[in-house]
Amino acid sequence: MLRDITIGQYFPGDSIIHKLDPRFKIVITLLYIVMLFSGGSYLCLVVGAVYTFGAILLSRIPVKMFWKSVKPLLPFLIITAVLNLLLMNTGDVIWQWKFLKITESGLNTSLFMVIRIVLLIMGSSLLTYTTSPITLTDAIERLLSPLRKVKFPVHELAMMMSIALRFIPTLIEETDKIMSAQKARGAEIDTGSFTTRAKNLISILVPLFISAFRRADELATAMECRCYHGGDGRTRLRQLRSAPRDYIALAITVLFLVGVIVLGKIA
Repeated sequence: MLRDITIGQYFPGDSIIHKLDPRFKIVITLLYIVMLFSGGSYLCLVVGAVYTFGAILLSRIPVKMFWKSVKPLLPFLIITAVLNLLLMNTGDVIWQWKFLKITESGLNTSLFMVIRIVLLIMGSSLLTYTTSPITLTDAIERLLSPLRKVKFPVHELAMMMSIALRFIPTLIEETDKIMSAQKARGAEIDTGSFTTRAKNLISILVPLFISAFRRADELATAMECRCYHGGDGRTRLRQLRSAPRDYIALAITVLFLVGVIVLGKIA
């Protein structure tokens, strides 16, 4: 299960999505999130789904990778669906047992929310799948550069976000190794009651925290040995330059957003 988590991973490629300026990709991702939450009808979700799967096809990344980004969040999706299904009591009653009631409105709301969250996860995952952490850091820093006038630590914030994204796959791999080692020693992690399994997680969390702090200390030592003192006076190996394809991608995203807003008002 842990090996299926792909959050923060980067898949190198030569697609048009990979070649987009990372600054534009961040802005497009934000507009995409607004697009999904602007419409309140299934027709708006269809437009969002067309945009999402079109971008996935252009990225040339297998769809199963995006399914892996959704798979770890299935328990959250199920809980969200059940809560919306049982707490919405308006509309015609489809099924009822004692105080439990499923209505037509609850069913529609539950299905709508699940589809919206799945599209949100798949679309936002495209940003990290097609952008390397270093490039993403430079893009975030460039976008937030106006905040330097108010003494905001832009470079430090961008660096922290980049390191956090970079270490997510590493910590997941470390967790998987620790779980395999504890199981080899006879630890029952996946069996027993909920309380028993919660107690057994201590044998995983303690070495995981120790490993995380050790890696953080090694990273800090390595940065200090390389005379790292923040972003003042630093140069970059790759300069970010926009191209016509970036403006075309932004324009297409804006058109989809406007279309969703118009359809939402009509519906």
